[in-house]
Amino acid sequence: MILEYNLQFFAEGMGGEKTEPATPKKLSDARNKGQVAKSREVANGLGMLALFLVLKFWVGSMGTKFLHLFSGVYNKIPETVKMYGGQVPANDILIILQDAVMRLMILVAPVFLVGFLVAFLSDYVQVKWKITTEPLKPKFSKLNPVNGMKRIFSIQSLVELIKSVAKIILVTYVAYSYLINEKENIFILYDIPLMQAIQLCGELVIELGIRISLVYMIIAVLDFAYQKYKFNKDMKMTKQEVKEEYKQSEGDPQVKGKIKQKMREASMRRMMQDLPKADVVITNPTHYAVAIKYDPDQYDAPIVLAKGEDYLAQKIKEKARENNIEIVENKPLARMLYANVEVGQAIPPELYQAVAEVLAFVYRLKGKV
Repeated sequence: MILEYNLQFFAEGMGGEKTEPATPKKLSDARNKGQVAKSREVANGLGMLALFLVLKFWVGSMGTKFLHLFSGVYNKIPETVKMYGGQVPANDILIILQDAVMRLMILVAPVFLVGFLVAFLSDYVQVKWKITTEPLKPKFSKLNPVNGMKRIFSIQSLVELIKSVAKIILVTYVAYSYLINEKENIFILYDIPLMQAIQLCGELVIELGIRISLVYMIIAVLDFAYQKYKFNKDMKMTKQEVKEEYKQSEGDPQVKGKIKQKMREASMRRMMQDLPKADVVITNPTHYAVAIKYDPDQYDAPIVLAKGEDYLAQKIKEKARENNIEIVENKPLARMLYANVEVGQAIPPELYQAVAEVLAFVYRLKGKV
């Protein structure tokens, strides 16, 4: 019996595991789509805490101003009615109401301003400043009932359930503990004047709110740490994804290799075309070959027109023989030129003497000296 194995299946299984940290490009793309590590509990906790702290230090002044506002509007009504003989125009009533609403809005504006600033800063600290409309775009995948069921019975839903239960338990415990300790003040509410009772109720609500806000802040810190961990885990990539991203950003290595090969071939063709202009080819004699050209009218020093190793060195020597170019064996000089001077570059000053001796020898052979 012959068993057939699909080796590609095993390859996909090994390559499909997300073990690599997210690359900067993937994190940037996710941020552009609105996918960030963010906890709503941070904004909720800071917002509640800021609200109750503002009320603690502002509610007394706000209450006094509210009473003055109410008294001013209430006292203005008889004067207005008397002025018009009992028939007050609707426009005047509207003006009085608009003035009262405007003053009331100015009175409560600090509370809303602090709430807005805290909400903005809490989000800014978590995800910095990035405007994107991607989360607002409709996604038909959200209408898929299968995906909906997956979201309902997911780990994230379980975490949210545990978090909600923990909040209820902690808030209930904190509220019960605080109210039990304040039971004596609560029981005297029926025996004290109305304004004093209102003031006492306000203090109880604010102090309880601050304690609940601190509980929310503890939950927010833990939730933010979890959201950060979950985001980093979800952003992890497979080895194949990292390779594909590298190909997209840096180019396919095979394509880049072919381009480099084409460039080398083009450079070699130019080099072989310039070789007939050389004065001498210096060899070691089998592994290296370097073609030298010296024209004092054009260059301050001799120039390397071509160089090669092994097979290319043999081709350079063959081309030199075809063009009656002298081939001089000098092992140390050939190695130095091949290792330190690129094609088209002038030889370094430290090799002037050695190259000059070779050129002088060639010139004597050709009767140029």
